[in-house]
Amino acid sequence: MTVRSGFSSPGFLVGLALSLAGAAPLAAPAAAPAAAATPPTTPTVTAIRFAQLIDGRGHVFPDAVVIVEGDRVRAAGGASKTPIPEGATVIDLSRFTGIPGMIDAHTHMTYYWDGTPGTNPWAQAGARSTAMAVYLAQENARKTLETGVTTVRDLGAWEYADIAMRDLIQSGAMTGPRMFVAGYGLRTAYQGYRPGYVEPDGGLADGVAEVMRVARQNIAAGADVIKMYGSTGSASDVTGYQTFTFDEMKAAADVARQRGKTMSIHSYGPDGARDAVRAGATSVEHAVDMDDATLRAMAKQGTFYVPTIDHNRYYAENAAVFGYDSAVVAGLDAYRERNVETLRRAIKADVPVAMGSDALFSMFGQNTRELLWFVKAGMKPGEALETATTNGAALLGMERELGAVAPGCFADIVAVEGDPLADINAVVGGVRWVMKGGAVVVDRTGESR
Repeated sequence: MTVRSGFSSPGFLVGLALSLAGAAPLAAPAAAPAAAATPPTTPTVTAIRFAQLIDGRGHVFPDAVVIVEGDRVRAAGGASKTPIPEGATVIDLSRFTGIPGMIDAHTHMTYYWDGTPGTNPWAQAGARSTAMAVYLAQENARKTLETGVTTVRDLGAWEYADIAMRDLIQSGAMTGPRMFVAGYGLRTAYQGYRPGYVEPDGGLADGVAEVMRVARQNIAAGADVIKMYGSTGSASDVTGYQTFTFDEMKAAADVARQRGKTMSIHSYGPDGARDAVRAGATSVEHAVDMDDATLRAMAKQGTFYVPTIDHNRYYAENAAVFGYDSAVVAGLDAYRERNVETLRRAIKADVPVAMGSDALFSMFGQNTRELLWFVKAGMKPGEALETATTNGAALLGMERELGAVAPGCFADIVAVEGDPLADINAVVGGVRWVMKGGAVVVDRTGESR
C-alpha cells in the first residue's frame, strides 16, 4: 500500500485554488448518517441425495446424503447417519453416484480457437489481443466445468491473461473452474537476434540470475505456480532436448519454495525430467523414457508425474486443422505409445500421478479423457479417479479443501451416471450435474448416455 502526502490530496488542491482566487474555502462536508446495521445473512443449507458417494477420502457410502452450507461441505455419509436439517433445500440425485469435483493439473485455458474453417488455431491465437482472449476463454471454462472439472492448474499464458481470468472467476464476474496459475512459463532463448526488433517475452530467462528474476517477477504478478519449459517439445514437436541446466532449474525451484509456491517443469525427454526431479520440482509434465533411478527418486520425494498422454491424441486427430502431415501424425502416435509405457513403469514404481489434459483450443470438454489412458496403463478405475481428485489436491497443496466431499472442503461435487469404481467411462462420459463452491454450475440430469 502506498501512503501519499496530504499535499497531493484532491481536497488540499481544491482549497488552495479557491484561496488563490480570493474565494472562501469550502466548508467541510457533513458526516454521512450512520447506515442501519445489516444483520448477517445465514448461509443457505442444501442436502443432496446420491445412490452412492465416493468421498475422495477412501470411503464409499451407499444411499448417501451430503449437507452443504454456503460454499462448504458440512457433513457427508450414509443417509441413516446424516440427517437432513430442517428447512434445507433438498436436491434428489439418487439415480447418480456422487464424486468430488475433479482437478485438471495441466491446462492452457486462455488458448481459444473459434473453429472457423480454414483457420489455424495457433495463428488465430497469435493475432488476438489478450483482453479478447480472456473474454473468449469463457467458453473453455464452461466446457471444462461440464466435464466435472471444478479446479485447474493452468500452466502458461501470455501477458498474465491467466491471472486475470483466475481473478475474474474468483470475484464472480466470470463462471469457470477454480484456477491456480503460472503467468509466463520460463523459457530459454528460442530465436535468433533480429536487429531493430524487440519482442517482449515475460518468460525469457537465460542463466541462474535471470531465472531467479523472472520467477520472482511472475510471483509478484500473482502466479501460484512457477512453470519452466525444461526441454523442447510441444504441438507437432515431440523432441525432448533439455534446455535449462540443472542449476537453472534448481534456482527456479528454490525461489518457488522460498515464496511458498509450487514448481512445474515441462520435459518431453528423460534428461530434463531427471534434472527437474533432482532440482526439487513439484511435478514433471509429459516426460517419456524416464530411467528407473528417476522414477525411484520421484516415488521417494513425492514428485508428481503429469503424463498428459491424451493431448497428442488430440493433435493427431485434428492434424488437418493444425496443418500437420502424415509424418507428424506418425511422430505424435509413436510418442503417445512411449508416454503410456512410461506411465506403466511409473505406476509400478509407486510414483504419484495426477491427471492433466494439457487442454487448449477445442480440446476443452475432453479434459478427463486422460483417465482412459491411465486405465489402459494399468490403473484400476478407482485409482484413475484418485489422480483427478485426491492426488490433484495434494499436488496443489490443497488436500484439506479440494479433492474430497468431506466436512470443511469446498462444496465441489459431481454427479455421474454409473459406477466409476467399475468403469471409468462413468466419469469420462457420464457427468450429469456439477456443483462448484456450493453453486450448481451444470445440470444435465435429464440426459442419459
